[in-house]
Amino acid sequence: MDFNTSWYFDKKIERTKKALEKNNYEVYVVNNVDEMKEKVLELIQDKSTVSFGGSMTLVNSGILDELRKKDIKLLDRYKEGLTGDEIANLYRETFFADYYITSSNAVTENGELVNLDGNGNRVAAMIFGPKKVIVIVGQNKLVKDLEEAYDRVRNYASPINAKRLNRRTPCCETGYCLDCNSNDRICNHYVVTYRQNVKGRGIVIIVKDELGY
Repeated sequence: MDFNTSWYFDKKIERTKKALEKNNYEVYVVNNVDEMKEKVLELIQDKSTVSFGGSMTLVNSGILDELRKKDIKLLDRYKEGLTGDEIANLYRETFFADYYITSSNAVTENGELVNLDGNGNRVAAMIFGPKKVIVIVGQNKLVKDLEEAYDRVRNYASPINAKRLNRRTPCCETGYCLDCNSNDRICNHYVVTYRQNVKGRGIVIIVKDELGY
């Protein structure tokens, strides 16, 4: 990324950070994935209970592997050999976790988190339950406003995730949302978080890199 492009994203990050802080979030800006992992491990106390949402940002960054080495109780939904019932129980245990780590489908320059879920367990935990929620977002997910966020979530992130999950939905054929009624639809719960009501509960880490969808 050249100097001018970096300048453009720095300005967008600056506006977003200021708005998030106004909305009661604790915000950290890091330069790369390695710095992000250091910050997450620094924030999470030993012996605590930690859960996380389904997210390619978490999977591809390697933060989950680092968490598995840490002295914590990790509610690991990707642990080999888990049954469907065991995974569902982990989703429920998440509400009592000390920390919940996830990403956001989009973050506006007004400090709003915008997410679209299939089952709703991710957005539910972001809203209520875990004592602290750590949201990791690459600069590619920062958008101007709710209109741009909606377009990004419906016509970019959702079709890509549906394709990744091998869903039989129209968007996997067209590459954009047709607001279908398919049984395989993953766009079931659209949530806009305008503000974190408990100051300090929400922590946003913005990475100056492209992460996730």
